[in-house]
Order: sequence, then structure tokens, then C-alpha cells
Amino acid sequence: MHHSSLTLKPLMRNSRLYEINVYSGKKLLFTCRDSLNLLPGTLTKLGESLCPELGGKGSFDHAKLEVRELKDKKDEIHTYLKHDILLLGGIMQKAQKLCWEQYSVDIEEVITNSSLSLQIFRSLFYDASSYPIHIPSRNDDKYICRGYYGGHIDVYIRSGTDLYYYDVNSLYPFIMKSFLMPEGKPLWKGNLANADLSNLFSFIEAYVYYPVEIKRPFLPYRGKDKTLIFPTGEFVGVYYSEELKYAKSLGYTVIPLSGYIFEEMKSPFKSYVSTLFESRLQAKKEGNDALSFVYKILMNSLYGRFGINPESTLTEICDFQRYRKLMQDPSFVSVYNISKENYIVSYSSNMDDEMYQWEPPKNSAVHISAAITANARIYMYPFISRDDCYYTDTDSVVLGRPLPEEVLSSIELGKFKLEDHIKEGIFYAPKSYWYCTEVDKEVLKFKGAAKSYVTKEWFQNKEDPTYSKDFEIENLFTRDWANLRVTL
Repeated sequence: MHHSSLTLKPLMRNSRLYEINVYSGKKLLFTCRDSLNLLPGTLTKLGESLCPELGGKGSFDHAKLEVRELKDKKDEIHTYLKHDILLLGGIMQKAQKLCWEQYSVDIEEVITNSSLSLQIFRSLFYDASSYPIHIPSRNDDKYICRGYYGGHIDVYIRSGTDLYYYDVNSLYPFIMKSFLMPEGKPLWKGNLANADLSNLFSFIEAYVYYPVEIKRPFLPYRGKDKTLIFPTGEFVGVYYSEELKYAKSLGYTVIPLSGYIFEEMKSPFKSYVSTLFESRLQAKKEGNDALSFVYKILMNSLYGRFGINPESTLTEICDFQRYRKLMQDPSFVSVYNISKENYIVSYSSNMDDEMYQWEPPKNSAVHISAAITANARIYMYPFISRDDCYYTDTDSVVLGRPLPEEVLSSIELGKFKLEDHIKEGIFYAPKSYWYCTEVDKEVLKFKGAAKSYVTKEWFQNKEDPTYSKDFEIENLFTRDWANLRVTL
């Protein structure tokens, strides 16, 4: 930023940096992008899938490297870094070639995997006249967002032996292909108290009462701290009508209050999912791991693109005049002075204020994403509600007894495949468990800053699931998102 003739223009939303454009005057010199937004995964795994001929990533013990050693280890460090660059370059070129040959889409035209999948869907598979997807207004979006929940993650039985870990083959793509979707411009109904729920296809605010005879709660609820729970008792929330119908069939009391009424339509994603899934199976059969990986990303990324949040915090680097203009606007969030003539300014877009123009992202249709995730929870509940369900995580379950053969397949969309036969497992909390398979493979998962301190002994020796221990964590670097600074 102190270079006298260059200008940086970042594309940054909600503290996530997508790209940096570097200009000399008005001429764009080059663009830096975060490849992780386009191809999620570690460099090691991406290299194995897309460019095995370039060899492995290699290893370097960063933690033990000290400043005084930099000179002596210069050649070793350079060799490691050069190979990283060559490997990432090979990965991106292979992905670019595959996408162009298969779909005539250049990945340089997109920034994220969801925008790539959307471009392919729109250009090759979407029939707007037969399957119109409504772009919500401000009121539509804010209301339906309240009914957009994620996957069901829960622990029911804390430990066990001889267990079965099952995973659904492409759960969300399966739902996108197989279930009806909300169509057309919705009609607002302010009073649904006397409406017949079975005749509604909508997003509804409803009063809900949980019956005590149900052992496993089904309907989600987002508390004041935004944490997603599956509560008992009585509550009011916004839900997809099909989810409320299913809850009612389980024994819930459901009283509709108000909502947006849609029409039913056949899924616009059927050909998209079917084509990609069949292509992925063929790629696997031919041993083409690179192509199989690309198909997997494209299948799983599309649904989330429709649920993108129109409200976001934007960040830009600007001069003093631009800073003064933004500072006087109510959307202003923060500023950091980089140098005498450069400022990093953050401000809100699509604020919840009628005086601001509503500019939702193109093809943002939260009712589509909300319907997909709701149908996924409906699909998973019969397996979650079994009395031998120990643990569930969106598209997987750990059970005490094996599933019947008719729901099993390693290749069929929407069916279950056995991931692991567990000899012993301990499940403490969502995303926090340890288990050992019948072939003595150990799997340990734990979220949090102190995860490196958690071992299998920690799980095995602590009978109290509320047990806690404090650790001092040393951060070599501090990230200041507001001011785009990394400091020692």
C-alpha cells in the first residue's frame, strides 16, 4: 500500500477475502485469489486427486523453525515453497481444463465453487419457463431466512461397542433431485389460524407444542445466541410447511399463524444432479479421481448458493475523499488508516432499513435452500429417532444395529453406505467424539482451539461429559480482521 504507483482493490465480504486486484493507474496488472474458495480441501488432498503426477506436497516443520535458522535452511525452504507453488498451479490448471472440456466454463470467470456450479446449472440445465425460481423481495427474504436451518447434529447415547457408522450418498443432491420445490412469487397470508396445514405449501410462522411421548425432538429452533437446538416444550418459529406436516404426523401440535404461500413445482435440479452423479460414477469406474472430485464439488455446492445472505459487511481500500463519504453514511462500520492517503473502510450492504435500496445477490433464493435442508432433516429423522441411534451429523448416523439391505448402497444416490464398523465409540458432543474400528483404525474429532491437547485417553478416562480442563494456547500470529492486519 506504500507503493507510489500501484492501487489495491480487494473483494472482501464478512471478513472473508476473495480476491485482490492490483492496478497501475486504471490498468489491471494482475489478480490474486484464494483458491480455497474454488477448490475446498488441503493442498495434499487436492494434489492426490487432481495432480498425482506432480508428487506429494512434502512436509516442513514450521513450528520448530526459528528466525536464526532461516539463512542456513534457505535452500530447503525455497525447495519446499517452490514445490507448493508448482503443485497449486498444476491443480488449478487441471481444474480449469476439466471444467472447460466438460461444460465450456472457465474457472477464471468465477470466484467460488458455488458460483461455478450456479453458472453451469444456468447455462446447461436450467429451464426458466418450466421451472421459474423467484428472487425474493426484502420482506420475503427476511421472513424466510428465519426458517432456514442447517443439519441436525446431536448425541443421544454417549458410549457403546459394536456400532455402525453410516453415511448417506450425497444427501443434499439427492433431496434436490427427488423432492418438490417452492415455485413462483409467494402470496402473503397474515392470518392462517383456521387454515388446513395439509393444503399449504409455504413458509409458515407457527405455534408448536412438543409431545412428551416423542423421545427425540424433530423441529429445530434458533435461540437468541443463534445456536441451533432441537427443543422440547412449546415455541414459535418459521418453518417449511412440509416439515410442519411431518412434525404433526409425529404427534406435535402445530397451529399456523401467518406465512408466504408458494406453488409446488417439480425439482429444477433433477437433470443437473442426475447428469453429474452419473458422470461421477463413470469417472470412478474409470479410475479418474480428478474428474470424480470435480463432479462431487459441483453437486454439493449448488444448493448453498441460493441461500446466500444478502446482508453483508463490505470492505474496501480507498482514499480520504471516499472515506469521508462512507463515514457519513449510516452503513459505516469501521475505518483503519493504513497510510497518509489510504484507508480500509468497512460498511454494511442491504441494511435492514427501508431508506436503503435492496440489492440482493443475483439468483439468491433462500426458499430453495431452506426447502432442501428441511427435506433433508425429514429424510434423516426415521434413522435418528431409532432407539439405537448414538450420534447424528447432518447426513450420517451411528447405530447400534445394522440397517436393512434395502436402504444400503455404496453407489446409489440417497442410500446409506457403511463408513465404519466401530469396535468402541465415545460421543461427548456435536463434532466431539472418538472411536476405534474393528480393524483398529482410530478416529478422533474435536472442535476448538485446544483440540491438539485432546487424546483418546481424554475420552476414555473421563466419565463425566461435563469435565473440563484449562490450557494456555500460544498464538504465533494475531489476526485483526477489521484492519486487515496480521501481527506477531
